[in-house]
Amino acid sequence: RHHGKKTESRKKAENPGPPKPSKADHARQSRLLIRRARAGMLSTALKSRDGWPYGSLVSVALDCDLSPLMLFSDISDHTRNINHDPRASLLIEETSRLKNPQTGPRVTVLGKIKPTKDDRHARRFLARHPEAAIYARFGDFNFYRMKIERVHLVGGFAKAIWLRREDIFSEDKAAAALAKAEPGILEHMNRDHPDAVDHYAKAHLGLSGRGWEMTGIDPDGADLRHGGRFARLEFAKTAKTRKAVREELVRLAQKGRPRKKRKGK
Repeated sequence: RHHGKKTESRKKAENPGPPKPSKADHARQSRLLIRRARAGMLSTALKSRDGWPYGSLVSVALDCDLSPLMLFSDISDHTRNINHDPRASLLIEETSRLKNPQTGPRVTVLGKIKPTKDDRHARRFLARHPEAAIYARFGDFNFYRMKIERVHLVGGFAKAIWLRREDIFSEDKAAAALAKAEPGILEHMNRDHPDAVDHYAKAHLGLSGRGWEMTGIDPDGADLRHGGRFARLEFAKTAKTRKAVREELVRLAQKGRPRKKRKGK
């Protein structure tokens, strides 16, 4: 019996398996999952029913600093709830198409939601949801921004961890710099390098079609759109400067292309 236990221990030592994810790994998984979101389940405290939890499906975009952005009607229940108590949670998931949804990743974002008049927030939201432009013109529709305080990641069955906002994203200066540079980067890529944008979609995301546009950029990646299709191109690591973004876009543009043969060979 003792010999069997030693053999089993030796096998475990020789084949330890994959390393246990670190807090940084969980933070990156949470951040990228949030970045990919186009919709989520918003939970607010119902004003008219003594704070009963109220869930509603909402369209979501993300600011460069990871703050969720939303467009609400003044007459919606969740808007009235937020105006009374700005605390809310936003569930973002990629589980519904799995055979067992409990094995898929999801993250609950906790924070306070307040109205925003920042034109850049409006542009970010409408770039991800161009169909919402008609509503944005109505006088009783306004944009809102959630300031993240905590997130709860469930990476699969029995895999859960609480993270603070600074754990998942602390590059506020980088986000502010890229937010300022974003219009110029998008114009440059779509005007001067449309072939590279198509390459990102085809080679890295497996998507067909020509004429893809880059509609958003942030420290973790870029948003792509082709008609009604949306796609997310993720960077290998967080890009903290405009130079780092350029280098990563160049790397991705070159990756997956056939190497040119040298003359004489």
